[in-house]
Amino acid sequence: MERLSLSRSLKAHVLLVFITFVWGSTFVLVKNALLEAAPLTFNAVRFTTAAIILAVIFRRHLANLNRQTLFAGIRVGFCLCAGYQFQNLGLRLTTPSKSAFLTGIAVVLVPVFLAVFWRRRVNGWTLAGVAAAFFGLYLLAVPGGGGGLGGINLGDLLTLGCAVSFAFQIIVLGRATQKHAFAQIVVVEIATCAVVMLVSAPLLEPVRIVWSATVLWALGITSLVSTCIGFVVQGWAQQFTPPTHTALIFSVEPVFAWVTSYVLLGERLGLRAAIGAGLILAGVLISELLGQVRQPEAELVNEVR
Repeated sequence: MERLSLSRSLKAHVLLVFITFVWGSTFVLVKNALLEAAPLTFNAVRFTTAAIILAVIFRRHLANLNRQTLFAGIRVGFCLCAGYQFQNLGLRLTTPSKSAFLTGIAVVLVPVFLAVFWRRRVNGWTLAGVAAAFFGLYLLAVPGGGGGLGGINLGDLLTLGCAVSFAFQIIVLGRATQKHAFAQIVVVEIATCAVVMLVSAPLLEPVRIVWSATVLWALGITSLVSTCIGFVVQGWAQQFTPPTHTALIFSVEPVFAWVTSYVLLGERLGLRAAIGAGLILAGVLISELLGQVRQPEAELVNEVR
């Protein structure tokens, strides 16, 4: 039994790294697609396509869906929906690597939200990590030269909303998959996103999409790989990894996004922004590694409950 548990935990960590690579590498792909599609419209098509595919694949699992599981999946879906809406709106106004680094703030927010809303203990190392990450955020998002806070891009603020939403999604999903079948939770989560996006897109923006090769390719990759495979893997894996572990793995996403943006677009961060990005990652590592040193193992395992 112990060997089986270890095997599942190892598989969960490896698969989470894989989907983190996929999510990080698609920032450039989505950025290009948003030149020909309104962001909320793109999201609506992406998640509707994914919801239909997942409903077909897991149709037998949905036969015994109960009310408690339905509402748990809806809660996760609202968090995820808010995250992607903020992210795509912000991505139009900021760079792919910057968007990815700001989204990465979510991994620092996870232990903070666990402490504030679920009464989980936050030690000094975690607080130090949060301070380092937010100072890094200031250097990354606020231009130098005396611009001050007035120089923050609207896209940066929208992406911060994305980080908050994704932090709650990680926590709520982890708690939900401990009590309900992960397949049911994931299908309801993605279907909730699709419904909210279909309703909100026409209300919040002019519906616009050009069915070009760029948009179709982006929709295909993000619907099938990033959404269907990605969130099924996350839902399964979070049965065996607590939210803080999942958040730590997701901290690698900005690195993948930065590398992809550098290779495909030749984008480079200036020294100030690079130092800020480094502090964000350092804050994440301080919070998630050193912050866990003194936490009893039993508490860590049960963190999601």
